[in-house]
Amino acid sequence: MSATSPPSKGLFRRKTPGDVVFMLVLGTVCVGILFAVLYPVYFVLIASVSNPSLISTGEVWLWPKGVNFFGYREIFNDDRIWTGYGNTLLYSTVGTALNLVVTLPAAYALSRPEFRPRRILMLFFVFTLFFNGGLIPTYLLYRDLGLLDNWLVFVLPSAVNVYNLIIARAFFEHSLPKELFEAAMIDGVSYLQYFAKIALPLSKAIVSVIGLYYLVQHWNDFFTGMVFVRDNALQPLQIVLRDILLSNQAFAGGTGASGGSGTSYDQQYADQIKYGVIVVSSLPVLVLYPFLQRYFEKGVLIGSVKG
Repeated sequence: MSATSPPSKGLFRRKTPGDVVFMLVLGTVCVGILFAVLYPVYFVLIASVSNPSLISTGEVWLWPKGVNFFGYREIFNDDRIWTGYGNTLLYSTVGTALNLVVTLPAAYALSRPEFRPRRILMLFFVFTLFFNGGLIPTYLLYRDLGLLDNWLVFVLPSAVNVYNLIIARAFFEHSLPKELFEAAMIDGVSYLQYFAKIALPLSKAIVSVIGLYYLVQHWNDFFTGMVFVRDNALQPLQIVLRDILLSNQAFAGGTGASGGSGTSYDQQYADQIKYGVIVVSSLPVLVLYPFLQRYFEKGVLIGSVKG
């Protein structure tokens, strides 16, 4: 028997100096990356409630100074923003629900090897990733379909995102054990019952991820409202915030042109409104994300197959 005991295995083994140096370097790099990602978001938040003159002189970098809510007052005193919020909530909710209702069954059907046309259909889906008709044909098509100045233009044309469809198809095809399907077929379960009662409950992770992708897509949809909608009552939040931002910048520029010394002051407050616009447009999604974060990491299939 050797006089020296073998080193313990796993996490609790004795660390060598090289291990310590590696962990310190890795921790430093991770903290640096975290700071680089979080600090711009934090700075925008504190800048939106700080004195604009202190921001322009670089005195605001860690804590807000000269706290005031001028930017938020200017934003929320505009009645259009509540209409924009309501419209965006409607488009995001209805659009995401429609996306999931269409994408998940399609992905499940395309994942079944016994569904023979699946390769041809998948080719048609993938084709749209590389080619489209262009803006003018799309505009003419929407006009003929009656989608111009119609809130359905935010929902129907984007019912399926092919990238999300491919992700869901790959999940159904490779992550769900074939033994579950075979056992369900022996018990007399139909394809639809298997999808609704077995596949979906085991797919909460992919459903949450795709749902979040679709929600962010609808929430940030700016181009559709700018090109296909002229009715202000139907405009989403992003267009409303853009109009508020442009109107304040124009006001600052106009005051500077006529008043001379007022340029810097008005531009500073226009910049504060800009920070407030970023917070108002991004905060709802940032608040929602932590509630879905656990599905990004959780292994939902643990224990589903007993051998």
